[in-house]
Formats: sequence, structure tokens, C-alpha cells
Amino acid sequence: MKFKIQLTDNAVTLLRRAGYAFQKHSGDGEMAFVRPLGTGDFPRFHIYAKEEGFGTLVVSIHLDAKRETYGKQSMHGGEYGEDGALGPELTRLKALWNVVE
Repeated sequence: MKFKIQLTDNAVTLLRRAGYAFQKHSGDGEMAFVRPLGTGDFPRFHIYAKEEGFGTLVVSIHLDAKRETYGKQSMHGGEYGEDGALGPELTRLKALWNVVE
């Protein structure tokens, strides 16, 4: 699920306030954040975020159901639509942030 938000603070602070931990920074300016659903690493919500223009953050979120199990590839079981656990999380985030599209 992908949407855009209007930044009211820097992206890292905004996502941390929503309960997400910074995971990594890619070379193209994209940042990854995670929020586990329990005490372990999985399942977890996984956000990729990248600033677009001035003051807009493109957010892509999905649910990682389990750790990837396909050798060296990074594929894993997950949810990408608004069904299941991802629906209430999207509602929560959209209530916290100024969604522009």
C-alpha cells in the first residue's frame, strides 16, 4: 500500500513517533522502518519511505508475516493490501499523519 503524507517534522522523527524503528538507509535516499507486532522480529509492519520534493514523504507499507526463506533472495510471505492486520494499521497511521494522496 502506497500513499503520500505532508511532512510536519523530519521523516525519521515522524515515523518514530508512530512506533517505527529505523532499519536502514539505501543509496537512493529511501529509508526502511519496522514495527514488530509482538516480542520477536516477525510478524512486523515494514515501511519504505522516501522524500519527494519539498515536504512530501512517499510511504509504502506492508506486513512481513515471516522471515524470508528463499535462500539469498529477499522474498517473504506478507500482506500488501488493506485486508487483515494492515487495514487497522493504515487507519491508525492516516489518523496520525496529514495524508495528501
